[in-house]
Amino acid sequence: MPKSNYPGGFAYGVTIRNVPIVNSYPGNVYWVDGTNGAVANPGTYSQPVSTLSAAMGKCVANQGDIILVKPGHTEAVSAATTLFNTAGVAIVGLGFGSNRPTLTLDTAATANLPLTAANIAVKNVLFKIAFADVTSVFTATGTSTPTDFCLDTCEFRDGSASLNALTVVTGNATAHSMDGLTVVNCKFSSLGTTAATTAIKILSTTDRVDLLDNYGNWAVLNDTAALLAASTFNITNFNMGRNVLYRPNTSSTGGSFVSGSGTAWTGHAYDNYLYQLDNTAGIWIPTGTGIGFSNNFSPITGAADKSGLINPAAV
Repeated sequence: MPKSNYPGGFAYGVTIRNVPIVNSYPGNVYWVDGTNGAVANPGTYSQPVSTLSAAMGKCVANQGDIILVKPGHTEAVSAATTLFNTAGVAIVGLGFGSNRPTLTLDTAATANLPLTAANIAVKNVLFKIAFADVTSVFTATGTSTPTDFCLDTCEFRDGSASLNALTVVTGNATAHSMDGLTVVNCKFSSLGTTAATTAIKILSTTDRVDLLDNYGNWAVLNDTAALLAASTFNITNFNMGRNVLYRPNTSSTGGSFVSGSGTAWTGHAYDNYLYQLDNTAGIWIPTGTGIGFSNNFSPITGAADKSGLINPAAV
């Protein structure tokens, strides 16, 4: 039996079984299914397209279009692959665990997903790494300004210590190109030991960075920040809360989880639980950034099998 279809929405609202339904977004919805779809399909639920690229090609910038990716969908990313290049689009994966839509970066260390457009969100997608030292999963290319990029409930999973990503998100040198970066409810399973691994690299002055409710587990790489590296640049309106992060480093010169030499940051880090084995002062973020701290727990002695304490110390 054909499904009811209302492509023009409901100008005056609609009630179904006495429950009022309102349009929560203004754009179109396109479905992706690599098993049962085809590139030439219109992208409806019953006639999905087979690739993310085909779905993105149907979207119109900044009208609120949504791409829904069916469970079990898989795609390989073997080079610089343009998938997220239409502004204002949300890509939402359906399914749970290994049945989530999965993108596998393989074949080359340069395999990546360039970021060129603003206001793109990616939710509930599994990213697997199947090549050595993949430079970055997402990359702000050239002088692009992919502001307000959001990763929500995604997982980044290395294949092994030698099949790994060095970075998940890499910005560029254009000032404020990564403003509004949001990484929330994500999981990082980083096994790489062959080169420095840091989830997020900021390469210019940036405003509004939210890192919330993430879990991360990194292999030992001394003197390497696990979550965020900001070089000499300042981040204003920095919001880092409720992250649970593990990297058993035995030394740290610039922060085991956050690094940067900028001294004009603003914002707050709070309720984070961070485990590392820095045997000097338990530095998980460099002193002097300028941000506030509340209720962050991390060891400071370098002793294994011990609980952390408030760090930076309460005063």
